[in-house]
Amino acid sequence: MRNLSIYLSLSILCLMGCSSGQKNLGYKVDYQNENLTMKGYFASVDDGNTKKPGILVVHEWWGHNEYARKRADMLAKEGYVALAVDMYGDGLQANHPSKAMEFSSAVFKNIDEAKSRFLAALETLKAHPHVDKSRIAAIGYCFGGGVVLTMARMGIDLDGVVSYHGSLKSPVKAKVGSVKGNILVFNGAADPLVSKKDISNFKKEMKNAKVKLEYTDLPGAKHAFTNPDATELGKKFPNLPLAYNKEADDLSWARTLSFFKEIF
Repeated sequence: MRNLSIYLSLSILCLMGCSSGQKNLGYKVDYQNENLTMKGYFASVDDGNTKKPGILVVHEWWGHNEYARKRADMLAKEGYVALAVDMYGDGLQANHPSKAMEFSSAVFKNIDEAKSRFLAALETLKAHPHVDKSRIAAIGYCFGGGVVLTMARMGIDLDGVVSYHGSLKSPVKAKVGSVKGNILVFNGAADPLVSKKDISNFKKEMKNAKVKLEYTDLPGAKHAFTNPDATELGKKFPNLPLAYNKEADDLSWARTLSFFKEIF
């Protein structure tokens, strides 16, 4: 049986306060998947509301880092409890594409283990005292987009899933009834890492499985278009088609927030 004992950090990081006196609270959390310790991050707003929808945030192939935590904080300010998860274990991070590929590929090579790690995060999110267990969604970036789409295909009970510049391929294919919630996908139209064939096959798969899908190709957007650090990373690693695109980022985020209002 999975040990989901949660070890909250002793210090709670109080972030920027709102004009209304609300406080955004972010704190690190350790949670267990069998014998592996996962390094997560909770974000919420202390506004007096007791139960809110919970959202899992799955990191890029670099690992659980500041960017994933930033997105969790952004969701908290919108009235959600967010958990930035750790899919690699022990907070493992990569600083080079070769390591990132090694770490991310290892997750997808053992899809049952990947599911186990995702479920450990899901149960940790549901254990938060201010989370409404009946209203849960997940978002993911790059590698994380591929993760959340795969978890939805595997039948995990999520009201909605959002993928940003994520892989559309998966070792698991959706079947009628397997995907429980709605799916929202944002892809960079100028991202060569996602081929037209990948897009066509994905749309066909979702249609055959009778999934409610909203798919958007964002003009001019390359891979990692939501991450402000992407442009510098693209310069550092010129073989990767990385670049931040503010218009695509703003558009996809605004639609995400309206999507959550619809499903919740």
